[in-house]
Amino acid sequence: MATPQRDELPVAGLTTGQLARLLGVSPTTLRSWDRRYGFGPASRADGRHRRWSPHDVAMAQEMCRLTATGTPPAEAARTARLRARGADGTDGPGEWSPVPSDRTDGTAPRAGSGLPLGRVRSECRGLARAAVRLDAEEVRELLRRAVAQHGPAVAWEEVMSPALQAVGRKWQSSGAEGEQYVEVEHLLSWHISAALRHYYLDAARPRRAASGVPVLLSCLPGEQHTLPLDVLTAVLGDEGLAVLMLGGSVPADALITAVRRVASLAVVLWAQTGDTADLALARRVAGARWGVRGARTRTPVLLCGPGWHPVTDDAEPSELTHVTSLHDAVRTLTGLGRERPSR
Repeated sequence: MATPQRDELPVAGLTTGQLARLLGVSPTTLRSWDRRYGFGPASRADGRHRRWSPHDVAMAQEMCRLTATGTPPAEAARTARLRARGADGTDGPGEWSPVPSDRTDGTAPRAGSGLPLGRVRSECRGLARAAVRLDAEEVRELLRRAVAQHGPAVAWEEVMSPALQAVGRKWQSSGAEGEQYVEVEHLLSWHISAALRHYYLDAARPRRAASGVPVLLSCLPGEQHTLPLDVLTAVLGDEGLAVLMLGGSVPADALITAVRRVASLAVVLWAQTGDTADLALARRVAGARWGVRGARTRTPVLLCGPGWHPVTDDAEPSELTHVTSLHDAVRTLTGLGRERPSR
């Protein structure tokens, strides 16, 4: 449906929901801007419902444009108000229009993220926009909704991962200026991790109660990239498997001790780079025995992450399994779960 031009906007103004759809943000974001920065409509319809006038709409559009380029929200709000009043030498609100003059399809401009996203889900674009604005509340809500609607695997592959990769590409291609995207990447990574962990702890709890033998997940010494293991944790929870997550950069002796103490279904070792992919340690883990004396056994070990090269020829096939994708890992682990009864 075509978006009305400035002169065609309702005399009473737009509701918060209508403006949110026009700008491609959530109503929560608009209310947050109003609460934090005093950036909202001044008029109310019938003394109750707040309405955004054409002047307010112009300011909100400028706010979106500025935050999408990395301007801090507080500074963006101040600048948008100044520009709407013409106080900084630019045209005042009489020259503004919700639809730029170079658009002929009657549609409104969407608030861009400034990131090279390509063809992605609309949820991914919304997530990128919120992350660039450093809008933590919106990022949290979009992630919660994506995981709840699509499940952790699809949410990761089609919403979360493309947004993270776009931030990384922007960071690498921007030279010294790319440092401004470090905070975007950190914000997005932290909230993605939190969303996936909450999903496992909350949504997957009823299914997890029926399982007994956990999958032990660990990063190799020096490896801090835990986010892929958070993804695997959430997906395994969906499959009814319990998980014991050791986290990042686990010392070798601590890892061996944990394997010997826990009767795990399998051990997953993550290595993001070749520098942390320690094949000798992986074989030590695979050789660690657990159980009562006289009936000890070993636990299958999965090597996950781009840091691992295919297992060398002198490694026994039953000793280590190199998996190359999330789906491969889940398929292998669920297969082991069907073979081994719960304790």
